[in-house]
Amino acid sequence: MIVSTKDVLVVVHKDRVQDVKVIAQQLKAGSRTEWEHHREVYRPWGKFDSIDNGERYQAKRITVKPGAKLSVQMHHHRAEHWVVVSGTTKVTNGEKTFLLSENESTYIPLGEIHALENPGKLPLEINEIQSGSYLGEDDIVRFDDIYGRAK
Repeated sequence: MIVSTKDVLVVVHKDRVQDVKVIAQQLKAGSRTEWEHHREVYRPWGKFDSIDNGERYQAKRITVKPGAKLSVQMHHHRAEHWVVVSGTTKVTNGEKTFLLSENESTYIPLGEIHALENPGKLPLEINEIQSGSYLGEDDIVRFDDIYGRAK
């Protein structure tokens, strides 16, 4: 079995898999987040990979499946910058809806209602830079969601 973090790669024989718990406890004691959340997280629309973070920023690579859409949402504590790496995206940013292609970007101010979808036939990849006083996944207020996650 292989366990990895940003700084550590551990290969464990299958007879010692229970030792992974000790590693997780060490990560937790060292204030690392990998003990609780994997870097790559899957969602109904695709996945995101948390590629870097600091005290007031977080960088993610977001991959959206063809035809999929993230929820119409807003955040109380963060703003976001989106840069299209490959594919085309349909963006809702406040009252505006527009298309972005490779190497194009948009800024989502704190508190702005926004959405992201992939109208294409190939996976969409964007880099998202979040900045603000709190960057947790629980700072999402969903207004509409095709996967039934809106409250």
